[in-house]
Amino acid sequence: MSQPNNAQNAHTQAPNHQHDTQNPQAQHPNVEQNGTVLEETLDEFNPAENDGAEATIDSEIDIQAFKDRIAQLEKDVDTAKRGQAQATADAYNAQKRMEQETEKAKKFALQKFVKELLDVVDNLERAIISVHNDPDADDAIMDGVKLTHKSFLTALNKQGVEVVDPQGEKFNPEYHEAVGIDPNTEADMVGEVLQKGYTLNGRSIRPAMVKVGQ
Repeated sequence: MSQPNNAQNAHTQAPNHQHDTQNPQAQHPNVEQNGTVLEETLDEFNPAENDGAEATIDSEIDIQAFKDRIAQLEKDVDTAKRGQAQATADAYNAQKRMEQETEKAKKFALQKFVKELLDVVDNLERAIISVHNDPDADDAIMDGVKLTHKSFLTALNKQGVEVVDPQGEKFNPEYHEAVGIDPNTEADMVGEVLQKGYTLNGRSIRPAMVKVGQ
């Protein structure tokens, strides 16, 4: 009679054991009844639930250090951009200066040679004046000298040489050289031209020798 009672007691206790397994709080009595750990943690970071009375989890990240680093990186990037822009500008300017110097060298490479040829032009002009003042001079010689003078000037002109004959013009020290005073000419105006001047591609290679009014 004692054995059936023990089996009955075991059968009676089994449902209670199953019930305890399904209830976590029965196994873990330390867990509070009013919420899970996840819910409590979310409440700590919810401004509507936490007014500051409960401190949130401290963060070890230094936000200001990140801001300072970002600011420094932005400054470094800006400095690099400025340096690159300056280097590009310097390279561009150097290229332009080289192009200008090359162009000048091409334009004025003949300057020394042309100045020597001007003496030949002067001699031809003197010959024309001499033949013109000689009543016994042959007209054929006169025509030949004039034609040679004209051809010579034409050849020089093709190389960028221009004659400066400023009689009656305003005195310009860049192209004229005053060597005397002309009393019959207005002030700062060119009177008599003693020797013509010449330019090569706009640059004076020999100023005109003139008398100026005062």
